[in-house]
Amino acid sequence: MSCSLRDRDVTLPEGLTPERLPKHVAIIMDGNGRWALERGKNRSEGHLRGVQSVRRTVEESCRLGLQQLTLYCLSVENWKRPKSELDFLMALLQEYLIAERHEIMEQNIRFTTIGRRTALPEHVLAEIDESIRISRNNTGMTLCLAINYGGRTEIVDAVRQVAERVRRGELSPNDIDETTISGALYTAGMPDPDLLIRTAGEMRISNYLLWQISYAEIWVTSQCWPDFDVPLFHQALRDYARRERRFGGLK
Repeated sequence: MSCSLRDRDVTLPEGLTPERLPKHVAIIMDGNGRWALERGKNRSEGHLRGVQSVRRTVEESCRLGLQQLTLYCLSVENWKRPKSELDFLMALLQEYLIAERHEIMEQNIRFTTIGRRTALPEHVLAEIDESIRISRNNTGMTLCLAINYGGRTEIVDAVRQVAERVRRGELSPNDIDETTISGALYTAGMPDPDLLIRTAGEMRISNYLLWQISYAEIWVTSQCWPDFDVPLFHQALRDYARRERRFGGLK
């Protein structure tokens, strides 16, 4: 089963055409804890409900034929949270990876992650690696989870990699350009996001894909992530489709 609109007849939401859809959507999934606290629930309940939004969004992205969906799951700054919440998040991530493996294969999704592997529990790394392994030959949408990720951390790691190439004599400093840096990032080989969605109304980037979103369209909703549903996703896509992307030039 393919996730490409060209391979099968897919009904698009009103106001959308295949050529106006973004190829790559990145999402900052914010507001799980806030959603729970506003309802007198534990923060963990918000994270559980957030998983349902992930499933809805992945399924619809695949149905629409998007090339890539990148979800901000855990930032390098999130380790400042209480240990009990972090332990819950790691257990939830492990459970998600196992539970969604069948769907990943059924939908022909290629699974991958970005971020530093250090600090992640071995049992979580094992499930990440297994999902990557079994889906590596899939040809549909790429689902990328940003786990233990930070934009500045990514750039630091890229600079170190490039500096090591210079030290070994493989690269001249004068030959370093944007392509060199892009090729050293965690996202090497991936398209840059066309659309960045943020939930819960916060008007900031939060150290997410700093290099890659240089010309991404940004769309923010006041709805918290557990309330992010397919109609709201369609609204973001319609707003994107109406925008004129000039990349610094003139039409």
